[in-house]
Amino acid sequence: MDKVGTFLLLVPILLFSMIAHEYAHGYAALRQGDPTAYQLGRLTWNPVKHIDPFMTILLPALTFFIWHFAFGGAKPVPVNPRNYRKFKRGDIIVSMAGIAANFAIAIVCTILVIILGLIARQAPSAIETLTILQIMLVYGIFFNLLLAFFNLIPIPPLDGSHVVKYLLPPAWALQYQRVGQFGLLLVFLLAFFATPVWMTPVIGFFRFALRWAGPFVLPGVGGAL
Repeated sequence: MDKVGTFLLLVPILLFSMIAHEYAHGYAALRQGDPTAYQLGRLTWNPVKHIDPFMTILLPALTFFIWHFAFGGAKPVPVNPRNYRKFKRGDIIVSMAGIAANFAIAIVCTILVIILGLIARQAPSAIETLTILQIMLVYGIFFNLLLAFFNLIPIPPLDGSHVVKYLLPPAWALQYQRVGQFGLLLVFLLAFFATPVWMTPVIGFFRFALRWAGPFVLPGVGGAL
């Protein structure tokens, strides 16, 4: 399978994972007392509501064809922390919800790889279809770990910064949050020029997942990755 075919195959799971991250933020915000995402129609699984032309389409395509791994995100869900019933608690929960969703998807993808491998042993005639599904799921493991660990980086406005700021003295936290005005620039510099630093835990957890799923991965999967 060529790279174009592989990328098109991965589009559904990439899109689902990015939307799940933002949906989790919006749902957690609603549970904490902020209906902003719901009122603006963003608490939905409709992909049209979440697609950002650059982050959701162009960036994943560029990173996949240049570095052979897809990276991107959906349009951020709007939240208003002032509506949280408990500001600090709500801010942390909402910020971590997207990361938790991606970790959960990575775990589910790992389990499904194992299940498909077991099915293939009982139904050899379906191996071709099951191989395609496993390719999608293995990429799903990696991509969701990538999203989770990248968002844990404590640089405003990434999710991890919403936890770190509460660990600092108030004066330091204020200065720390001001970094947010340069945050997007720092994030892109980190993403493209410090890849080994933040990719290390991604690769480590990916290998750990494959250690469990490895015996059930079909022969055709390895050659497609």
